[in-house]
Amino acid sequence: MKNKCFGKLKNLKPRGIQPTIMFAFSVISISIMVILGIVMYARFSTYSRHETIQSTRMLMEQTGENLEDYLISMRQISDAVYYNIIKNDFYNGIEDIQRGMNLLYEANRDSLRTIAIYNNHGSLVAAEPVASQKEDPDVTKQDWYTQAVAEMENMHFSTPHIQNLFDDGTFRYYWVISLSRVVELTDNGNSQLGVLLVDMDYSGISRMMNQINTMNNGQYYYLCDSNGEIIYHPRQVQISDGIYKENTKTVAEYKEGIYDEKFEGERRKVIVNTISYTGWKLVGVIPYSTFTNGMMDIRYFIGMIMVLLAMMLVIINRVVSAKISSPILKLNHSVMEYEAGKKPEIYIGGSLEIRHLGRSIEGSYEQIESLMKTIVRKQNERRKSELDALQSQINPHFLYNALDSITWMIEGGRNDEASFMISQLAKLFRISLSKGHTVISIKDELQHAKSYMNIQRVRYKNAFTVSFEVDQEILSYCAVKLILQPILENAINYGVSAMDDCGEIKVSGKMKDGLVVLSVSDNGIGMSEEEVELVLTDSSRIRKHGSGVGLINVNNRIQLLFGKKYGLIVESEPDEGTTVSICIPAIPYTEENRKIVEKGYIFSEEEMAERVKRNEE
Repeated sequence: MKNKCFGKLKNLKPRGIQPTIMFAFSVISISIMVILGIVMYARFSTYSRHETIQSTRMLMEQTGENLEDYLISMRQISDAVYYNIIKNDFYNGIEDIQRGMNLLYEANRDSLRTIAIYNNHGSLVAAEPVASQKEDPDVTKQDWYTQAVAEMENMHFSTPHIQNLFDDGTFRYYWVISLSRVVELTDNGNSQLGVLLVDMDYSGISRMMNQINTMNNGQYYYLCDSNGEIIYHPRQVQISDGIYKENTKTVAEYKEGIYDEKFEGERRKVIVNTISYTGWKLVGVIPYSTFTNGMMDIRYFIGMIMVLLAMMLVIINRVVSAKISSPILKLNHSVMEYEAGKKPEIYIGGSLEIRHLGRSIEGSYEQIESLMKTIVRKQNERRKSELDALQSQINPHFLYNALDSITWMIEGGRNDEASFMISQLAKLFRISLSKGHTVISIKDELQHAKSYMNIQRVRYKNAFTVSFEVDQEILSYCAVKLILQPILENAINYGVSAMDDCGEIKVSGKMKDGLVVLSVSDNGIGMSEEEVELVLTDSSRIRKHGSGVGLINVNNRIQLLFGKKYGLIVESEPDEGTTVSICIPAIPYTEENRKIVEKGYIFSEEEMAERVKRNEE
């Protein structure tokens, strides 16, 4: 599981600089926009809530003043009846009282329903408009009468009720609010207490309250008395039917002010104003949902601002990120082209830091290129020196032996054999020199081997036989110069020199699995497995005779030119013989390829296949 996760992480591509800058700017911008939006919404919400509450208070104050004016006018009517009519005209008889009450009623009939005077027994003394009283209404038990008698020094306002005292012939019922007070009635020097009743038309108060209950956002206003009894409520019918409830008992205990409350699971603001002289409370109710609904337009406004800001920020982010990242991307592109093997000019532009970075990279590449050239040159010189040193180990000893044999032949009068030796030696050294080249064709290397073996057979008086079985197709491929001669020399010295006229040496060559394989086999004494393992690795072994160069020399020269994957393979069994195989790449011998190989360039398999195909064409 860990490896799979690591593999997935490894396959993730790194983000470019421009998307990174845009992402960073976008995150910062969005964060600022969100914070700004929240702050704006909070400020607007607080301001809107404050304005709603203030406008509600102002409306309630104005409505309260109107109600107070209305109630004061009713008090003034009551005072006028008492002080101007009852006190002055009661001595003149009922007719004068009725006349005065009629004038006062006609002047205020839009807001009045009835003016009536009752004695202390509850009997009607006078009334306006003139109407017959219903049969035996028990006035003394009605609330307005009992309240007036209980507190004689005050005026008392009742809750709305249907007037049930008089018959006016229309069989209509009127909602009224009764203003009652105790008055002193004097008749022929006898004083008695009575009750003055002024019935106000409830429609006046209802009309004033209806004018302010016109909002459809859940906000409403109502009136209640000091005991929590409802005087007016926009849902008065539902409340009386038990469908709707109102928190009037609690509100009746509130003083003037603003309160937070939760009623019937709903949070709301409650604003309370007290109506003077009555103890009535004008209550404004603002559900919290009203504030939320009132913020819808502000939400849309803030949302549009946020969208516009987002569009502007996207454009600004793109422009700014492009301006910042463009020089870096250009510098990165030129560096990538340089790494791909091209030779572009390193981009130098943009801000001061990026220009400095471009100049530093350009200077680094120039310095690296110079160092690489120096390293390659020194490496080639070292390889050439190593090859020359290895090559120089071959010629002196063999030349000494060959010349010694020629001298011996001339002294013995064997001039034909000496002449043959000299001609073979000339061919051998012509190929050995090869104009100073290290790489020659396999054809030349085989010719060199044949000349060498011809000389050796003369020296050893044909004590062994030599055969060459080489496929023609490999003659035109590259080989390292003088790789067969040391192997043949070893085959003679360590293989067949001690045999009597039965030694056999076979040189073969063929293509195998895309490689050129040259093999030297003998039927000599062979070697054990331990000796085979040391023959290419132990350069400190003491050799019995021969050139002293051996197979290590050949193996090292092949690997210096073609790479560590090529070289010699030694197979041997005691008393059975030895086979040494040379494995080299199949590189067609051309002047171009020779120069490339001698410079130390190692071809890949694809390049070798391409060059073989091109050579065949």
